[in-house]
Amino acid sequence: MEEAGAGGGAAPAPAPALAELLADECYADFFREDFDVKAYTSQSIHQAVIAEQLAKLAQGISQLDKELHLQVVARHEDLLAQATGIESLEGVLQMMQTRIGALQSTVDRIRVKIVDPYNKIVSRTAQLAKLQAACDLLRRIIRILYLSKRLQGQLQGGSREITKAAQSLNELDYLSQGIDLSGIEVIENDLLFIARARLEVENQAKRLLEQGVETQNPTQVGTALQVFHNLGTLKDTIANVVDGYCTVLEENIKNALDIKVLTQPSQTVTRGGPGRAAMPTPGNTAAFRAALWTNMEKLMDQICAACGQVQHLQKVLTKKRDPVSHICFIEEIVKDGQSDILYKFWTAVTQTLSSQFQSSTESSMFLKQAFEGEYPKLLRLYNDLWKRLQQYSQNIQRNFNASGNTDLFAELQQMEEDTQDIFMQKTQDYDPEKALKDSLQQYEAAYLSKSLSRLFDPINLVFPPGGRNPPSSDELDSIIKTIASELNVAAVDPDLSLAVAKNVAKTIQLYGVKSEQLLSTQGDASQVIGPLTEGQRRNVAVVNSLYKLHQSVLKVITNQSSFPAAAEQTVTTALKAVHDLMGSAVQPLLNSVGDSVEAIIITMHQEDFSGSLSSSGKPDVPCSLYMKELQGFIARVMSDYFRHFECFDFVFDNTEAMAQRAIELFIRNASLIRPLGEGGKMRLAADFAQMELAVAPLCRRVSDLGKSYRQLRSFRPLLFQTSEHIASSPALGEVIPFSIILQFLFTRAPPELKSPFQRAEWSIARYSQWLDDHPSEKDRLALIRRLLNVLS
Repeated sequence: MEEAGAGGGAAPAPAPALAELLADECYADFFREDFDVKAYTSQSIHQAVIAEQLAKLAQGISQLDKELHLQVVARHEDLLAQATGIESLEGVLQMMQTRIGALQSTVDRIRVKIVDPYNKIVSRTAQLAKLQAACDLLRRIIRILYLSKRLQGQLQGGSREITKAAQSLNELDYLSQGIDLSGIEVIENDLLFIARARLEVENQAKRLLEQGVETQNPTQVGTALQVFHNLGTLKDTIANVVDGYCTVLEENIKNALDIKVLTQPSQTVTRGGPGRAAMPTPGNTAAFRAALWTNMEKLMDQICAACGQVQHLQKVLTKKRDPVSHICFIEEIVKDGQSDILYKFWTAVTQTLSSQFQSSTESSMFLKQAFEGEYPKLLRLYNDLWKRLQQYSQNIQRNFNASGNTDLFAELQQMEEDTQDIFMQKTQDYDPEKALKDSLQQYEAAYLSKSLSRLFDPINLVFPPGGRNPPSSDELDSIIKTIASELNVAAVDPDLSLAVAKNVAKTIQLYGVKSEQLLSTQGDASQVIGPLTEGQRRNVAVVNSLYKLHQSVLKVITNQSSFPAAAEQTVTTALKAVHDLMGSAVQPLLNSVGDSVEAIIITMHQEDFSGSLSSSGKPDVPCSLYMKELQGFIARVMSDYFRHFECFDFVFDNTEAMAQRAIELFIRNASLIRPLGEGGKMRLAADFAQMELAVAPLCRRVSDLGKSYRQLRSFRPLLFQTSEHIASSPALGEVIPFSIILQFLFTRAPPELKSPFQRAEWSIARYSQWLDDHPSEKDRLALIRRLLNVLS
């Protein structure tokens, strides 16, 4: 009814009777989607209201019939239209059914035409596959029979035909791949023969490889490698050979460091009780160390031999190419990003050395003490090993060039000569020599620490707390011998020499610090009035001690053969600090002497140089009083103070500077003397001559004073020349500064024209100090010009 209503438009609202029916709770169960008749009946019986329920249901049915009648009457036209549509639909469905049947019969006819040929094709294809498999198997069998027969002849040819036999075996392996040949009677015996032949060829090739590597014969090695290449086992064979060398060396290292083996001789003499640790008795320590170093030398020989064999194998792999594919054998080894065999072997050896050394020394204090105490000896063994490994490459190259007229030699001649030592090759992130010495780092640190203690001990001994005297000659000789011994022992390696040189530099610094603490810095250390004071004597002794140390150490490093430049520079820098300390020690005395010399020279202005020339034309006295005082003072200073110094060159280097300063002050003050008469000129000229004698004790030769000496000689003739001649003198400006000449010319001016220092109302001492503070000739001339401008 709802469908009919839907076809005719919107359904009208339900009748009041139907609404009551829907609203009645008795009929609510019938509207539920999960309505169950049995459950409803059982419930009604259980409630014992059957008659009432039946009456209610009858009433509801009656109401529904009435409602249906009303709906049919109201929508009879729509219902008739739908009935007509159903008849049309049945006709269409009948027509579709007919066409589907026709299509099915057509498909059946096509299936009959296709299935039979398809089945025949499948059958024929299976027959063809079996025929092809049988043909392939027959071809394989025929080829196996042929190759087996050929292999028998090749095996009879011995080592000359071994590479061809390997090729045959390789082809036989290829024929056996991907197919099961078991159960074929015709080739059963051949398969057994092939297996035995392969084992024989492999064993023969292994023996040939071992013999060739041991005798460094590239021909034998190349032949063996060619066999393994033909067998397809080159990569695995090389890996096994290298692993075998690594295993043997690991065992050799363990045996060389085995404390039980090292103490074997001592145990045979006096056997300890059960459970005693294996350690040398105090009386057998020397025997223990002798056995240890003997084992270490043997171990280095074993490592060198193994490295040489692996290096030779690497060389042949690098040179040898397959004659068919022309592929270099080394490319087969290193493909897939794998490292070359020499790198793999060397890495394994160095790692084994590091681990075994560490574990052995941790378990035995005697081994640790031996390696730390005699580290240079151990390092020398390592250096000798590295040098021998470098020499192996040259020997290998000679063996290649000296090999006979074999195929391998012909191949090598066609290739570019490899002049680079393959063992010395190092990449940016890997150094093979450093990798070898990494196992020694812990012993090097301990040895350097003990070496520094050995160097410091004699110094601390000769400089006791509260001591006031520097070391004696014997004590200093002991220190120098210790330094020389440490440097000589470390000469086995440049890096060790540099490290010990740094320790020596620290030793020299310590000696300098201890010596500096002895220096007297009180006022009496710089006095130049009386004889040497106790402080001055001690300073002289300290300087002499420092000088002896400086010269002795310098002699030690000079006598060192092949001493690294960096190590020499390190020690030289420390010695320079000692030299500077010597200078600091004598500087107060030098300053005091210099001040006294300046004070004496400036007293020339207290003498009268204004007198005229005497009737004899000569000065009354050979020199002035201040000059006599200066000569006496310098002679006394050199005699009383400086002659006690044993470092004459050092003293003269300092006193020559003082002599130059004295001449400079003398010329400066001589140019300021005013008034200056003819007699005064003669006496001043005599003073110039005496000045050379005065400063002579301060230098090796007066002529060595350089420019100061030339000024002294050039200024003296100017005393008697006219101003015009002075202005045209070649010494002007080049030897004698213009400012000095200008000061001297002021002395010839009338009294009204005052000298620059007089115009500035300065004392001569203050003016001289100003000149010292302004060494630039430009500043000095500027001052004179400024004072002249003020005057004008």
